[in-house]
Amino acid sequence: MIYKKIVSKCNELNVELSQHLLFVSIAKEKLYLFENDTLIKIYDVSTSRNPPSCVENSNGTPIGLHKIDGKIGANAPLFTVFRGRIACGLVSEQTQEEQAKNLITTRIMRLRGLEEGKNAGGNVDTYNRYVYIHGTNQEDKIGTPNSHGCVLLRNNEVAELFDVVNDGTIVLISME
Repeated sequence: MIYKKIVSKCNELNVELSQHLLFVSIAKEKLYLFENDTLIKIYDVSTSRNPPSCVENSNGTPIGLHKIDGKIGANAPLFTVFRGRIACGLVSEQTQEEQAKNLITTRIMRLRGLEEGKNAGGNVDTYNRYVYIHGTNQEDKIGTPNSHGCVLLRNNEVAELFDVVNDGTIVLISME
């Protein structure tokens, strides 16, 4: 069922399928990983605390068809903190004030919207909003809304997913 939704959306937009396909359910706080047409893993995630939204400065998780456009952090140790997509030490090396924040950790898979006017272009551009799939130092909140628009995973799981999927992997984010 989920796989067919991804294929249908890709066909509607004339987007070629990738070997791996990702489906993010905002309602269930889950990420489904498919290889070709086979579901191979389900991850718990955290999406935005705010309602889903594609609009800049909304801090909402953008819906619709996306692709991974940039993978950052290959081989970085788990719990590496990234600021401006640059590694800047481990979580344990950050100040207490920084450690209290929801940090970008371990790996980054940057998302690019593929639906012009919905999540691409103008003030609804996922890529320009710097929306990622990434790790977090607040793993205890995975499974509940806790991001500023990104899709958060546990650090070992984001590293695992990072190693499986390629740049260009299709990602469908749905409110379902």
